[in-house]
Amino acid sequence: MFADLENIARQFLAGTIPFEEWTHQAHLAVGTWHVNRYGDEEGLARLRVGIQNLNEKHGTPNSLTRGYHETITRAYVQLLVEYLENCPPGMSLQERVECLLKSPLADKNLLFKFYSRETLMSAHAKSEWVEPDKAPLRLDGVLEKKS
Repeated sequence: MFADLENIARQFLAGTIPFEEWTHQAHLAVGTWHVNRYGDEEGLARLRVGIQNLNEKHGTPNSLTRGYHETITRAYVQLLVEYLENCPPGMSLQERVECLLKSPLADKNLLFKFYSRETLMSAHAKSEWVEPDKAPLRLDGVLEKKS
């Protein structure tokens, strides 16, 4: 899907990904690249700034109703960390992203397994981290274990 992961990461860092290409799958690819390169904490911090910056360049306000969503971003970073830890050691990052984008982890509604709609879509969850209210935020039960 993303033939050149480094290119989309460069576009993200420069804030030049076109609006129509800034899809859920692009978010996941860029998020995976960041987590792989910087780890969870620094990756999250860089994603937070980069997403807000890109939203501004696209004319999307980062408000309580649109734009950057802290809980969604942080939840996906947590899931991406776990996903990457469970990938086979010899698998390239490009291959990891391709597998990720074909997996249940790429489902736009995935976080509703962990959060009620009311909780996840609240202004509180948008502006700061909110713990899941339905199930612990783990890949168990979302991805099949590979033996």
